[in-house]
Amino acid sequence: MADVQMKQWSFKILVLGDMAVGKTSLINQYIEHTFLEDYRPTLGVNIISKDIEIEQIGSLIRLIFWDIAGQDKYENCRQSYYEGCTGVLLVYDITRHDTFINVESKWLRDILNNIKKKCDFILIGNKVDLKDNRVVSYEEGKGLANKINAIDFLETSALNGENVEKAFLRLIHRILSQYGEDFEID
Repeated sequence: MADVQMKQWSFKILVLGDMAVGKTSLINQYIEHTFLEDYRPTLGVNIISKDIEIEQIGSLIRLIFWDIAGQDKYENCRQSYYEGCTGVLLVYDITRHDTFINVESKWLRDILNNIKKKCDFILIGNKVDLKDNRVVSYEEGKGLANKINAIDFLETSALNGENVEKAFLRLIHRILSQYGEDFEID
């Protein structure tokens, strides 16, 4: 039996949101299935890659995550990081309403102003493990996702991994579907 040549893809994924919403923790949970209790803010940008294989479509995919610092002091250099982006995870903290408001007023505006081609994004409400401290309801998150035309909305927990894999896979699925590739996900 002849070897089947795998299709190879490379996608630049931005992970955007205010400081301390859990962007780095989401990436760590997706890539390493770990959570670090010791919070350290990202300085500028952190670039991390993960290779995945999707056998259903015979594809190898290199995901290059750009974990972009949420602090305002990095606003001027952030725009240069957006070039070549194929997808975005927009993240807010369900326990901090200001991070939710900033999704539309700050981060979506940055995407629209700095990404010239069509770029799909998923809205993520992170930290559902802190349900007793919730200030942004699921319904508010879903409503914002509809309003800003996000391709999906999920609530996640970087601490326990809830919906983390699903969020990343749904974005990858959407990106690949634009190239005529389709695979099943939960």
